[in-house]
Amino acid sequence: MKAIDVTSALSVTGQITLDDFAALANAGFTDVINNRPDNEEPTQPGSEAEARAAAAAGLGYTHIPVTRASITEAHVRRFQAALAGARGRVLAHCKTGTRTLILYAIGEVLDQRMRIEDIETLGKTVGIDLADATRWCAEHHGSRR
Repeated sequence: MKAIDVTSALSVTGQITLDDFAALANAGFTDVINNRPDNEEPTQPGSEAEARAAAAAGLGYTHIPVTRASITEAHVRRFQAALAGARGRVLAHCKTGTRTLILYAIGEVLDQRMRIEDIETLGKTVGIDLADATRWCAEHHGSRR
């Protein structure tokens, strides 16, 4: 697992294994956010198994299942609430880390901490294509630039 630091409080990554949870706690993470719907792939652990592994490692756990095509403002706000309610550093994951970072970027634009035009720069900085975040913001909240 290779986590990408987005802020001092948030890192994103692709799918983690159940064995990763103890290592995450040892690395200083306090909470995990899982943005994958269950059964997206037959090899993923699933939210119930992840919740048990998180609890065993002393980590907080939030499941916000979403696909790129189904992102709503409610998903973004739940993601932001999970970040705000975390006890410390958060590792958020999906299959590759992309949709997780999309949720973060949309929230930053909605709350006017980032302009739509700055999403691409964020993506290039961390090596993740955020075109879907730019498109979502333009379609749903273009007037909030």
